[in-house]
Amino acid sequence: MVHIFRFAGVRPRESEAPRIAAVPYDVVTTEEAAACIHDNGLSFLRISRPDALLPDLPPTDDEVYRTGSRNFQEFLAKGLMVRDGEPSMYIYRVSAPGQTYIGLCCGLDVQDYEKEVIRRHELTRYDKEEDRTRHIDAVNAHTGPVVLLYRDANGGQACLEALIADMVPVAEVAWEGDTLHQVFHISDPAALSRLEALFDPVERLYIADGHHRAKSAVNVSKKRKEEGRWCGECDHFMGVLFAHDGVKIHGYSRLVTDLGGYAPWAFMARVRDRFEVRPCGKVDACGFHIPPIPEHARGYHVIHMYLAGEWYECSRPVSPGEGPIENLDVSVLQREVLTPLLFITDPRGDPRLQYLGGARPLADLEEMVDQGEYEVAFAMQPVKVETVLEIADKGGIMPPKSTWFEPKLLSGLVVHTLD
Repeated sequence: MVHIFRFAGVRPRESEAPRIAAVPYDVVTTEEAAACIHDNGLSFLRISRPDALLPDLPPTDDEVYRTGSRNFQEFLAKGLMVRDGEPSMYIYRVSAPGQTYIGLCCGLDVQDYEKEVIRRHELTRYDKEEDRTRHIDAVNAHTGPVVLLYRDANGGQACLEALIADMVPVAEVAWEGDTLHQVFHISDPAALSRLEALFDPVERLYIADGHHRAKSAVNVSKKRKEEGRWCGECDHFMGVLFAHDGVKIHGYSRLVTDLGGYAPWAFMARVRDRFEVRPCGKVDACGFHIPPIPEHARGYHVIHMYLAGEWYECSRPVSPGEGPIENLDVSVLQREVLTPLLFITDPRGDPRLQYLGGARPLADLEEMVDQGEYEVAFAMQPVKVETVLEIADKGGIMPPKSTWFEPKLLSGLVVHTLD
């Protein structure tokens, strides 16, 4: 069974929440983070992405992590962020056009992760895991939540909605004009006990977003035990739990820096050996993915490729009898293109391969290729939530960056410290 915990969160002073709130650390480049900090000196990116403040240092320099720690302590010392007096839980609500997401923010157990009560469906990338491990240890806090799913058999979402029906949020941030992020502080002992009882029968949680944050929390717990610096909160990390049918998935795009020695026309010829390839013509570059042509909407793998200024649909029939992981579009791309044509055998560590979250418009992929930073981009179709849970239940591991879940929660609205 799942264990959830109360914790005394650190939160922005209510009036400062709109300025402190920031995008997750891993959805912006160093340059984008620096621009955000330049425009807003109170951005939480000063804490979650201190490398953006030190462009002359390697991003893994010890001083980068010390800077993040000092900035967090400065926010506390100035009263920009304050700690709740008693262990609590929080409800995080995101209201977006056409959909509202509601989740429970609470402490989770690193042992549940290691015992696979908390299921992961992706492996972490080595460099990103090491970065967050060092960041959590230096800042002494989990600065961003892990987003997890649960099968909502006991009316969890309805319970959360009822709890906050007459409550005033302690943080409210209008984001990018059409999305409202709200945090509600749950401190009433009866309400907390009700939440604990509600989630007690839940058998498993599934990581939707934050695999690196979860694994890094485990790493820090082990490191501090080995070094004699352990305290009880080191065994906990911060998660926000959403009903599995109350989230949305996008695909996760791939970009490659070169064509493995092929000229564009020669690379296209090799792709045509493995896929049926059709030009897409004009596409909606503001969209997140390109819909398959009707006859390929079911029963086909569909991958959209941007090469030499044009979009192409690459399709092939789904192979009957293959397992759910082998039949993922990202697995097919790896098996048929990235490994044999581009010689990328380690999708977790090869620096030639980069990823772009599926909630970024196709125009971003076009720009990155057109400017010469990359030679080719692949836009992936979204995976069904049920497929992700099925794979996790069977102990399977999806290729890295197979899914981009929404909602994306802002950083800085609740922080879990390790003391």
